[in-house]
Amino acid sequence: MKKNYKLTMFACFTGYIVQGIINNFAPLLFVTFNESYGIPLSKIALLISINFGVQLTVDLICALIVHKTGWRIPIVLAHILSLCGLIMIAVLPNVLENKFTAILCSVIVFACGGGLLEVLVSPIIEACPTKNKSGIMSLLHSFYCWGHCGVVIVSTVFFAVFGIEKWPVLAVIWAVIPLVNSFIFAITPLNEETHEEREKSSIGALFRNRYFIILIVIMFCAACCELSVAQWSSAFAEKALGVSKTVGDLLGPLLFAALMGISRLIYGFYLSKKNIDLEKVIFFSGLLCIASYLIISLCPIPMVSLVGIGICGFSVGLLWPGSFSLGAANIENGGSRMFALLALFGDLGCGMGPFVVGTVASLKGDDLNFGILTAVVFPIIMCLCLFSFIRKNAKSRQ
Repeated sequence: MKKNYKLTMFACFTGYIVQGIINNFAPLLFVTFNESYGIPLSKIALLISINFGVQLTVDLICALIVHKTGWRIPIVLAHILSLCGLIMIAVLPNVLENKFTAILCSVIVFACGGGLLEVLVSPIIEACPTKNKSGIMSLLHSFYCWGHCGVVIVSTVFFAVFGIEKWPVLAVIWAVIPLVNSFIFAITPLNEETHEEREKSSIGALFRNRYFIILIVIMFCAACCELSVAQWSSAFAEKALGVSKTVGDLLGPLLFAALMGISRLIYGFYLSKKNIDLEKVIFFSGLLCIASYLIISLCPIPMVSLVGIGICGFSVGLLWPGSFSLGAANIENGGSRMFALLALFGDLGCGMGPFVVGTVASLKGDDLNFGILTAVVFPIIMCLCLFSFIRKNAKSRQ
C-alpha cells in the first residue's frame, strides 16, 4: 500500500511552528527580564548565544550519529525537550532564587529540542516523494515565520488581557503544541529508506568540497542577518524607538516575521516554478538586507526604522531555506550529515549575530541602533560569497 506522506508533511510544518515558538517567545520577554529580574542586556545577549550554542552542539552530535539512530526517536525527543523547556521557564523562576540561572536552565533544555528540529525536519521533508523540492523547502520554512507571528499575536493579546506578569501561564499553553506533534511524529511514515541512498559522503568529504565551504559561510551569514534583527526587534522598538511594549511587539517581531513568511511563500508558490537561478535570488535578497540594516540603524524617524525592520524580514526570508536547497542541488550524496552541518553553522550564526548586536549596544550605553549598524558586515560577507558561488556555477555550466 502506498504510504500517505501528507501527515508527515503536516508534522514537519508543525515542527517548524514549534521552532518558531521556542526561538521567539523568550525574546518578547527580554525587557520584562531586564526590568523585573534586573538582568542586564549583556546577560540577555548571553542567553541568546547559549540558546544557539546548545543547538550548535546538538547539530554537531547529530551530524555524527543521526545516520545510525534513524529519524523517529530523535524527532520525537526534540518535541519532548521543547515542551519541557517551555514548562521549565514558566516554573523555575518562581522556584530558584537566581532568576538568570532559572531562565538559563530552561533555555538549555528547549535549545536541545530546537537543535534536533533544525537538523531533522528539513531532511525528513526533503525525502518525501514530492515535486518542486526547493519550493516545498521554502514553504516548510515559512511555517517558522507563521509560528513566530502566532507567538507575537497571541502573546500580545494575552499580555494585554491578563497582564505581562502572567507570562508563565502562556508558556505552559505553548507547550501543548510540541506535546501533540510528538504523538504525530511517533506514527507518521518517514521515507528513511530512500534518503539512506544519499548517505554516502563522509564529513571529511563534505569539507573537501569547495561548494560546501562556500555554503557554510553563506549559511552562517544568513543566520546572522536574520537573527541580528529578529531577536532584538521587540527590544529595539521599545528602547530605541520609544514605543510601548504592545506596539513594539506588533510593529517589530510581527512585521518582521510576517514579511519573512510572505517572501518564502512567494518563492515556494511562484518563483520556484520559474527558470530563475536560486543563488541569484538569494544574492539580491542579500543586497536588500544591507539596505534594510542601514535604514533601521541610521534613519532618525522611528516609523521609517520600523519599515526597515519589515524590509529586513522580507529580505532574509529565502536565505536559510535557500541555503539548504542550494546544498541539496549542488552536493551529491550529502544526506543528513550535510543538513546537520549546514544547520550547525546556521545556529552558530544565530548565536553570533544577536550576541554582536547586544554586546556592541552594551558597550555604547545600550545603543541598539549602533549594535545593528555593526551587524551589517554579515550581509556584506554573504553577498561576496554568493557572488563567488554564482561565478563557480557559471563556469561549471560552460
